[in-house]
Amino acid sequence: MFKKVASDVLGLSDVGSVIQPHDYDKVDADDYVMHEDQEKIYFLIKSKTDEYCFTNKALIHLDGTSAVSKKRTLRRYNYHEHAISNVLMETAGTIDLDVEIKFTMGSVPYSIDVHKKHIEELKDLYKALLSIAEISRENELSLAYARQSLELASTTLNRVESNESNFAEQFNKLNESAFSWLMDTRKKYSVKDFGDVFERYINN
Repeated sequence: MFKKVASDVLGLSDVGSVIQPHDYDKVDADDYVMHEDQEKIYFLIKSKTDEYCFTNKALIHLDGTSAVSKKRTLRRYNYHEHAISNVLMETAGTIDLDVEIKFTMGSVPYSIDVHKKHIEELKDLYKALLSIAEISRENELSLAYARQSLELASTTLNRVESNESNFAEQFNKLNESAFSWLMDTRKKYSVKDFGDVFERYINN
């Protein structure tokens, strides 16, 4: 029942409002957070038609067609699969009622208008998204360097001529070691949970 009257209770309009943690249970996006897997909401923007829910693992976007329609499209973008980039923030002018935060999830651009009274909270979100984007970019570069190192090692080994009978066995052992090393490297640099980043910047 709470969720049916959330818009009225929270005073929402087409321009988004930042929802406080004590009201997270009044929004629809909360139903799609994987609480069972320790997923947690850190920031939530809601207008009459849309909800933008930032958790430690993903952006959950409930996309509404209109303020009078109950039909919603649910989109989930896990940070480790859809890297954040192009993070921008446009502050309000003298007569503007809203500020705008822009970013790209993978290849999907987002531009969210938020009432300017929430500018301080939005600054925190901006810093968190910027940090996640930087971490993801650096991790991708590290993974690329790791792959290049393996390719170089493999190419070098293939060029080595050997008449030893156990050459094939040594080659297979090297391949197994290289595969194990790459998997460990991927695990190290494929961050799926950015809760520590949100806790550092989001001041609820």
